[in-house]
Amino acid sequence: MDFQLALLIDAVVAGLLLGGFYAAVTAGITIAFGILDIVNIAHPAFIILGSYIAYIVNTSFGIDPILVSILMLPAFYALGAAVYQVYYLSFEKRGQDALRGLAFFFGLLFITEVGLILTFGVDYRYVNAAYIGGTVQLGPMNLPLRMLVPFVVSMILIGALQYFLARTFTGRAIMAVAQDQFALRLMAADPVRIKRIAFGISIGVAAMAGAFLIVIQPVEPSVGREYIGRVFAICVLGGMGSLPGTVIAAMLLGVVESITSTFYGPSWAPAVAFGFLLLTLAFRPAGILGR
Repeated sequence: MDFQLALLIDAVVAGLLLGGFYAAVTAGITIAFGILDIVNIAHPAFIILGSYIAYIVNTSFGIDPILVSILMLPAFYALGAAVYQVYYLSFEKRGQDALRGLAFFFGLLFITEVGLILTFGVDYRYVNAAYIGGTVQLGPMNLPLRMLVPFVVSMILIGALQYFLARTFTGRAIMAVAQDQFALRLMAADPVRIKRIAFGISIGVAAMAGAFLIVIQPVEPSVGREYIGRVFAICVLGGMGSLPGTVIAAMLLGVVESITSTFYGPSWAPAVAFGFLLLTLAFRPAGILGR
């Protein structure tokens, strides 16, 4: 096979695997921002917090980091529900503008990052798992397991989320809460409780994505900043509140970044990826699956 073609195939495969991870990273913000209209700028902080919890448990007890992410879901769900309750009492209930809420989440981001730096320093941390370092050869394609395993779990996670939102009463209430809260009350559902559940889920998903992140690469407390722009960009590109759109947008962005990095260098990848975002939104302002 021609060397350039083999390189292109590897770049596309790596981009799709990376896109699956991006989808998991963005799923929480799709719920918080796309559905609830809450601009949670602290979302990456919860991702990194999930990474460090996975690191602590993995190094202390040798438990697989992805299994740790599943076990810690209830704790992060409770944390998210508590954060929303504080946000609601401080801002939504008082009718405060969104800018003050943004300052609240920015403060959470700053406090979390500083707390992690004071506790762990700025050294990169990594985890150990049986599949890290392994590769599966599938014809002309090389599939690194450290990317493939998070990709598979990410797709299962997003599939389960989509089923929950589309097929359950609580899920449908979450989808409806930003559209018509009065109608939701007529169905005997408390909008504040529904938002609290949804925000708790978004933080739980963010923590799982953090475990995927530390499997893919070593982390340090400020790594989360790299994802602030990316998660909002993917959320908007996919169509606000659409998980299938988020997956498609994440895959496209991952492939564009991977091909650009392979053939033109990593420094060009963010510029080309966001250029692709702007070009897509110019022709499709509502996003890929937006209404």
